[in-house]
Amino acid sequence: MKKLVVLISLVFWAATATTADEAFKQFGNVKVFYSAFNSSFVAPEIASVYNITRGEDKGLVNVAVVINDQPGGQPAVVSGNVSNIFAQQQGLKFFEVREGDAIYYLAPFDFENEDFLTFTLEVKTESGAGPYGVTFQRTFYHEK
Repeated sequence: MKKLVVLISLVFWAATATTADEAFKQFGNVKVFYSAFNSSFVAPEIASVYNITRGEDKGLVNVAVVINDQPGGQPAVVSGNVSNIFAQQQGLKFFEVREGDAIYYLAPFDFENEDFLTFTLEVKTESGAGPYGVTFQRTFYHEK
């Protein structure tokens, strides 16, 4: 299971390092970290543990909430959708991943090759703070 945390962390930082978009949005003492990536980046054995469907046209959104710069993430309620340039929307169904102190929220989505997608997320902390809105865009390509 630690492999998933390491994998998600690496993918998270790799995905955000290559974009002009920030890796997080800050709302007072709350930081909402986010990324989206091809599901093929997840190793098959890890995908099977978390029931993640891998494929060239499958992606994952990763969200973590950090309060007062405490490491590991905090419990939250994450919802949202993803839409393409034709305004076709998919609802995102997030599930929680806990590994030690690390807490992440993942949601699968489908995409077409060279799909420019807009992600619109709403995040509430366990204590009820928020909702915090996060919107970001990314182009996805089929992985061969």
